Amino acid sequence: MQPTVLVSERVRQRLRAEGTDPTLDAETAHGVALAEVRRFNDAALARGGTLIDDEAGCVRDVLAAVNGFGALQPLLDDPDIEEVWLNGPDSVHVARRGVAQRVDLHLTESQMRDLVERMLQSTGRRVDISQPFVDASLPDGSRLHVAIADVVRGSWSVNIRKFLPRYRTLDALVSDGALTADLADFLGTSMRAGKTVIVSGATHAGKTTVLGALLASCVEVQRVITVEETFELAVTGPDVVALQSRQASLEGTGEISLRRLVKEALRMRPDRLVVGEVRDAEALDLVLALNTGVPGAATVHANSARDALEKLTLLPLLAGRNIERSFLVPALAGSVDLVVHCERDGSGVRRVREVLALTGEVVDGQITARSVYGGADGARTATWRRADLRRVGGAL
Repeated sequence: MQPTVLVSERVRQRLRAEGTDPTLDAETAHGVALAEVRRFNDAALARGGTLIDDEAGCVRDVLAAVNGFGALQPLLDDPDIEEVWLNGPDSVHVARRGVAQRVDLHLTESQMRDLVERMLQSTGRRVDISQPFVDASLPDGSRLHVAIADVVRGSWSVNIRKFLPRYRTLDALVSDGALTADLADFLGTSMRAGKTVIVSGATHAGKTTVLGALLASCVEVQRVITVEETFELAVTGPDVVALQSRQASLEGTGEISLRRLVKEALRMRPDRLVVGEVRDAEALDLVLALNTGVPGAATVHANSARDALEKLTLLPLLAGRNIERSFLVPALAGSVDLVVHCERDGSGVRRVREVLALTGEVVDGQITARSVYGGADGARTATWRRADLRRVGGAL
């Protein structure tokens, strides 16, 4: 047995026997880990075994195994890594600033499964043969997704999407080059003025990050109710309620859907209703909520801002046969103010590519909107079209 594994097990046993929670008493946990590392070295010296040369490094590894997520903890602690995924125990990859790379880290099957079990321990969620997929939030707000055999060929697939604290404000996104200062000021003012904003983009384009920064700009003056499948929006403020859906139990009961949460949120006196990601029939409930006069915000997967609008007129049709597009199009046109489209280029750089301002009108069955920032011309330095901002001019 490797020294770190042996010492970790001893530390775990001592902490359990002493009734010490390492997450609450880090100083005691560190002292126990250091004592066990030195105890190991004393025993190794007496019998002529191999010593642990780097005591401090071993203590860090032991605490990560006991209090964190083992060999993955250094990757999760790295502020430049935004995502970690495993295509099996010996195929570990990370994304640094949007660029994927494989790391030299090898686990065993049992280590990987133990890590997943530890990650899910505090979430109340499970993954097994009857439930081979799971989405859950880790204590730091990162999102965990796991898929197991037999739906995955070979070993388990594990994804951990981190949400880095340094990108949780519009000013931080400006500093990182994701958007201009003028655009940040306009969007922040729009949010505080009660405008409804949809954030669109492809996978990994930074939609959730941008939405979180937008909410941070208005959360001090609005009561915000968020609705998500899995907690991802790290929104903090004086009057915030975060709701999360729930999977069905083993008996097939107790499920709480996003549609149910949207309806419940309307009974909680929101100043702003937020749906973390619209991807199914909950789009209908969001449209109905927006037409009660409650400002909203949401993300949607789309290849462009105009595609996002079209998608929002189609997704509600999944709710039932009695829903017609002729109702949805004017309802959206009259309730959505802005669509903010995000992109990630080949080098991994994320930015806001375009902002559409809806006119509130429908022409030939299509919602009319003007591009007030960026556009389809592909220009890297987008410019404002202030004359087209009259629809949302009250926010400037």
